Amino acid sequence: MKHLMSTAAWSCLALLAAGPAFAAEAADDAEGAVSMLAEVVVTATKTETNLQKTPIAISVVNSEAIADRHVQSLYDLADGAVPGLRVATFESRQSALTIGIRGIVPLDANQPAREQGVGIYIDGVYLGRQHGLNAALMDVDRIEVLKGPQGTLFGRNTEGGALSIVTKAPTGKFGLRTTAGVSNYGGYNGEIHLNLPEFAGVSVKLDGVAQHQNATTTNPLPGSTGWNYFDRQGLKVAALWRPMDDFSATYSYDVGNDSNSPFYSQLLNFNPLGLPVGPLVGTLPAGRIRPLSPLVKVEGVERMKAADIGVPQQPSVDKTNGYALQMKWKPTDGLEMRSISSWREVTASQWDNAGGAHRLPVFATNANFSRYSLSELAQHQFSQEFQAVGSYDRFDYVGGLFFFREKAQEEAATPSTNRWNADGSNYTINDPTPTMIGFRSRDRGSVAYAKSSAAYGQVKYTPDMLNDALHLTVGGRITKDNKNGVLYVVSNAPTNFTFKEKHSRFDPLVTIAYDVSPDINLYAKYATGFRSGGASSRSLSYRSFGPEATKSYEVGAKMEFLNRVRLNLAGYVMDRTGSQIDFSLVTPQPNGSTRHTLETINAPGVTKVRGLEAEGTVQVTPELRVSASYTYTYTKIPPTVNPFKNLVEPVFIVFTPKNAVSGAVDYAMPLEQATFKVHLDASYSDAVQTFAETPVKNDKSFIVNGRISLADIDVQNDEARLSLSIWARNLLNNTYVYRRDPANRATLGDYGNLNAPRTFGMEASVTF
Repeated sequence: MKHLMSTAAWSCLALLAAGPAFAAEAADDAEGAVSMLAEVVVTATKTETNLQKTPIAISVVNSEAIADRHVQSLYDLADGAVPGLRVATFESRQSALTIGIRGIVPLDANQPAREQGVGIYIDGVYLGRQHGLNAALMDVDRIEVLKGPQGTLFGRNTEGGALSIVTKAPTGKFGLRTTAGVSNYGGYNGEIHLNLPEFAGVSVKLDGVAQHQNATTTNPLPGSTGWNYFDRQGLKVAALWRPMDDFSATYSYDVGNDSNSPFYSQLLNFNPLGLPVGPLVGTLPAGRIRPLSPLVKVEGVERMKAADIGVPQQPSVDKTNGYALQMKWKPTDGLEMRSISSWREVTASQWDNAGGAHRLPVFATNANFSRYSLSELAQHQFSQEFQAVGSYDRFDYVGGLFFFREKAQEEAATPSTNRWNADGSNYTINDPTPTMIGFRSRDRGSVAYAKSSAAYGQVKYTPDMLNDALHLTVGGRITKDNKNGVLYVVSNAPTNFTFKEKHSRFDPLVTIAYDVSPDINLYAKYATGFRSGGASSRSLSYRSFGPEATKSYEVGAKMEFLNRVRLNLAGYVMDRTGSQIDFSLVTPQPNGSTRHTLETINAPGVTKVRGLEAEGTVQVTPELRVSASYTYTYTKIPPTVNPFKNLVEPVFIVFTPKNAVSGAVDYAMPLEQATFKVHLDASYSDAVQTFAETPVKNDKSFIVNGRISLADIDVQNDEARLSLSIWARNLLNNTYVYRRDPANRATLGDYGNLNAPRTFGMEASVTF
């Protein structure tokens, strides 16, 4: 495997290094045949800049790539196609996503008082929870993946970086684009994007989207939802008012509904420790394991198309909505004042009956089984940001004030829905009609409040020397973070456990950039960032933990050759203190359910993260473009005390492959009245850990996606364009375990979640 990865990595880098040869050959092309790489515009510095001139490691997924890869939600970026970006479900649920960059990947941010280490932004508005992140994407112009830390301009919880989603704004001119498609597993999707003509200085844009897929693992219980199902709808309206040239105000409102079910948690093996199999009835002798029911099928790493045990399950539902008002005013040519006001809320009803008899509780006569993990979360937030962006003489500057307020509340229960019959040959359903958590025995209930305020500034200075090739950027952010909360229910008993975390931070940034030539730019950067502290609502006492902080040293090069080759390289060293490490304990309860207790500990010493990133594109011919990337990440955390065992144990960073390689080929051939396009991309990642406390790894992954289109067909005298396409995700139908849990080895066996099977379909799009 090492030899394979070494070969893949060197092949990737060789492809990038070969770019100048392609470009040199292209120099002999006839004038007009030379195809230039398009400029990529980003807003990583709070103003629009050329990607190649911006001294930050950034990957960009534009609208063309989103369509080519059939990316409908952020979870579709979990295939590893974006260098350094890791996307994973919480447990197996699609109702909450974990986003990670450069080894900053929290295991369980699915709690009111936990934070992610990567900030998620939509049109400049920070999203406080990971719930609702799998909503349908609506008319995205680009997704900027800013490698971290990004603590100066983007603030708290961006020690790993920031993921900034930029949507398409109203144009003020009539335009209509509609898309409709069908796919296997009963899937369909549709979009409509309507721009209305400007009237009285106001431009209006409407976006609507619908996405559906039936379960890929079916549920034998009639009327119950299967696994890996989704049904999403979204609507957005935006109005841009421009009463004068130097002032604009954009008001937007969006609402989304995401109904989904988890991936199936199937038993990967039975009794992997080779323990003696004990009796079905009576007390189980020490060191023995219960037998499996004859109804339970163990198919290992073969994806189960249908579950062996029927369980009650209904879709989890995430509902999101929010308002935003963005105002821009240019009092002078060199200064723009901005205001971003936003109010958002998300409610999440998680109904996760993921494993039937493949997870604890174990098989025994007259015993309850099939853990139904239920959670109701409600969160709302308000944020206000003021910015001053401008330039004076040889200075470019950004200054701002930021205010954030949040309340998040959750209640959870874990009943067991099924019961084995006396002889163990069959089962009955305890609870065929699950009710809301308010009418159940509650395992926990908690509420958390967060207040954060910050002042920040950044200045770029270009001295009058070396032909303006040298650039020095310095910046800093002062943050005051105040969090508190109450754990008011534990095991259905009233409690009053509280936590308070109050911290002040200063996060500096220093960057030196040098333009070797107009097309070769080098930089070195020092930056810091942090992730807020909090408390685990899965703890029995709401045990709090402090913030974790990261120092980063990065060097990079951004290069272009003869308008045909683009190569970006970055190397970094990150030292993190106070790493937030999760330790878990699953214990059977007298009522037949199980309790999942989780404590979060700040690891001692310094966590080391080291990495290399290479990303490049070669425009081989005007019709053919090839791109590739390679990411290497080394991580090491000091051993930490496991609070359940009171022992110092080795710990690991989760969902972070040591080696990851991706590549894509795009071919576009102009026809008389259309364009024929072919897209193919592939991504490989090494195996990774799911849990910080165990060395057991998931499987390595290799995913191929493809799309063939006949685009821009002239159907109405240049007034309308039709595009037809067929697409496939996981084209080779590869199967791998993306989440493996060994916690039940001594009582049952390992269980895991497998990636989605091959999906494919066709689409038609009309643009007026």
